[in-house]
Amino acid sequence: MKTNDVILQTTTKVITFIIFLFSIHIFFAGHYTPGGGFVGGLLTTGAIVLLLLAFDLETVQKALPFNFIIMTAVGLVLALGTAAGAIFFNVPFFTHAFDYYTLPLFGKTSLHTAMLFDAGVFLVVVGSAITIIQSIGGDS
Repeated sequence: MKTNDVILQTTTKVITFIIFLFSIHIFFAGHYTPGGGFVGGLLTTGAIVLLLLAFDLETVQKALPFNFIIMTAVGLVLALGTAAGAIFFNVPFFTHAFDYYTLPLFGKTSLHTAMLFDAGVFLVVVGSAITIIQSIGGDS
Protein backbone atom coordinates (compact mmCIF):
# COMPACT_ATOMS: atom_id res chain seq x y z
CA MET A 1 0.00 0.00 0.00
CA LYS A 2 1.51 3.29 -1.10
CA THR A 3 0.52 6.54 0.49
CA ASN A 4 1.53 10.08 -0.27
CA ASP A 5 2.91 11.32 3.05
CA VAL A 6 5.11 14.11 1.75
CA ILE A 7 5.85 15.72 5.11
CA LEU A 8 6.67 12.40 6.80
CA GLN A 9 8.88 11.22 3.94
CA THR A 10 10.75 14.52 3.58
CA THR A 11 11.34 14.80 7.31
CA THR A 12 12.45 11.17 7.43
CA LYS A 13 15.09 11.78 4.75
CA VAL A 14 16.58 14.65 6.75
CA ILE A 15 16.44 12.89 10.12
CA THR A 16 17.83 9.65 8.66
CA PHE A 17 20.82 11.55 7.28
CA ILE A 18 21.45 13.12 10.70
CA ILE A 19 21.17 9.73 12.44
CA PHE A 20 23.60 8.17 9.94
CA LEU A 21 26.13 10.94 10.56
CA PHE A 22 25.75 10.56 14.33
CA SER A 23 26.19 6.78 14.07
CA ILE A 24 29.46 7.31 12.16
CA HIS A 25 30.61 9.73 14.88
CA ILE A 26 29.68 7.28 17.63
CA PHE A 27 31.46 4.47 15.76
CA PHE A 28 34.75 6.38 15.48
CA ALA A 29 34.56 7.91 18.96
CA GLY A 30 33.86 4.53 20.55
CA HIS A 31 37.44 3.57 21.23
CA TYR A 32 38.05 6.43 23.66
CA THR A 33 34.50 7.21 24.81
CA PRO A 34 31.28 5.19 25.12
CA GLY A 35 30.05 3.99 21.77
CA GLY A 36 31.67 1.88 19.09
CA GLY A 37 30.41 -0.74 16.71
CA PHE A 38 27.42 -1.94 18.69
CA VAL A 39 25.90 1.46 19.45
CA GLY A 40 26.74 2.75 15.98
CA GLY A 41 25.05 -0.32 14.49
CA LEU A 42 21.96 0.23 16.61
CA LEU A 43 21.73 3.85 15.46
CA THR A 44 22.11 2.82 11.81
CA THR A 45 19.46 0.15 12.28
CA GLY A 46 17.17 2.73 13.84
CA ALA A 47 17.66 5.02 10.84
CA ILE A 48 16.79 2.20 8.44
CA VAL A 49 13.72 1.32 10.51
CA LEU A 50 12.67 4.97 10.31
CA LEU A 51 12.96 4.72 6.51
CA LEU A 52 10.84 1.57 6.59
CA LEU A 53 8.14 3.37 8.59
CA ALA A 54 7.98 6.29 6.17
CA PHE A 55 8.36 4.29 2.95
CA ASP A 56 7.46 0.74 2.02
CA LEU A 57 9.82 -2.25 2.13
CA GLU A 58 10.37 -2.36 -1.64
CA THR A 59 11.39 1.30 -1.80
CA VAL A 60 13.93 0.90 0.99
CA GLN A 61 15.31 -2.28 -0.60
CA LYS A 62 15.82 -0.38 -3.86
CA ALA A 63 17.53 2.50 -2.01
CA LEU A 64 19.74 0.14 0.02
CA PRO A 65 20.50 -2.80 -2.30
CA PHE A 66 22.52 -4.77 0.26
CA ASN A 67 22.22 -8.43 1.09
CA PHE A 68 22.07 -8.08 4.86
CA ILE A 69 22.71 -11.82 5.41
CA ILE A 70 26.06 -11.49 3.63
CA MET A 71 26.71 -8.30 5.61
CA THR A 72 26.22 -10.29 8.83
CA ALA A 73 28.59 -13.03 7.66
CA VAL A 74 31.29 -10.53 6.65
CA GLY A 75 30.93 -8.83 10.03
CA LEU A 76 31.34 -12.13 11.88
CA VAL A 77 34.45 -13.04 9.89
CA LEU A 78 35.92 -9.57 10.45
CA ALA A 79 35.21 -9.52 14.20
CA LEU A 80 36.37 -13.06 14.86
CA GLY A 81 39.36 -12.71 12.54
CA THR A 82 40.50 -9.56 14.30
CA ALA A 83 40.07 -11.14 17.73
CA ALA A 84 41.79 -14.37 16.75
CA GLY A 85 44.52 -12.66 14.72
CA ALA A 86 46.48 -12.04 17.89
CA ILE A 87 47.11 -15.79 18.21
CA PHE A 88 49.37 -15.62 15.13
CA PHE A 89 51.64 -13.20 17.01
CA ASN A 90 51.76 -15.41 20.12
CA VAL A 91 49.79 -12.99 22.29
CA PRO A 92 46.49 -13.64 24.12
CA PHE A 93 43.17 -13.78 22.27
CA PHE A 94 41.62 -10.30 21.76
CA THR A 95 44.95 -8.48 22.12
CA HIS A 96 44.82 -5.41 19.89
CA ALA A 97 47.65 -3.43 18.35
CA PHE A 98 47.89 0.27 17.60
CA ASP A 99 50.31 2.81 16.24
CA TYR A 100 50.33 6.51 15.38
CA TYR A 101 50.18 7.66 11.77
CA THR A 102 50.05 11.03 10.06
CA LEU A 103 47.01 11.02 7.79
CA PRO A 104 45.93 13.71 5.32
CA LEU A 105 43.16 15.92 6.74
CA PHE A 106 43.39 14.21 10.15
CA GLY A 107 47.02 14.85 11.10
CA LYS A 108 48.64 12.59 13.67
CA THR A 109 46.13 9.96 14.71
CA SER A 110 46.24 6.50 16.24
CA LEU A 111 44.90 3.53 14.33
CA HIS A 112 43.83 0.43 16.25
CA THR A 113 42.95 -3.11 15.25
CA ALA A 114 40.06 -2.68 17.70
CA MET A 115 38.42 -0.50 15.04
CA LEU A 116 38.35 -3.49 12.68
CA PHE A 117 36.66 -5.49 15.42
CA ASP A 118 34.15 -2.66 15.92
CA ALA A 119 33.49 -2.61 12.17
CA GLY A 120 32.68 -6.32 12.33
CA VAL A 121 30.33 -5.79 15.27
CA PHE A 122 28.70 -2.88 13.40
CA LEU A 123 28.07 -5.06 10.34
CA VAL A 124 26.69 -7.92 12.45
CA VAL A 125 24.29 -5.66 14.36
CA VAL A 126 22.97 -3.91 11.25
CA GLY A 127 22.84 -7.05 9.13
CA SER A 128 21.10 -9.28 11.65
CA ALA A 129 18.59 -6.66 12.83
CA ILE A 130 17.57 -5.61 9.32
CA THR A 131 17.36 -9.26 8.20
CA ILE A 132 14.94 -9.97 11.05
CA ILE A 133 12.91 -6.84 10.31
CA GLN A 134 12.76 -7.62 6.59
CA SER A 135 11.68 -11.20 7.21
CA ILE A 136 8.90 -10.05 9.54
CA GLY A 137 7.82 -7.19 7.27
CA GLY A 138 7.99 -9.28 4.10
CA ASP A 139 5.25 -11.68 5.25
CA SER A 140 2.37 -9.55 4.01
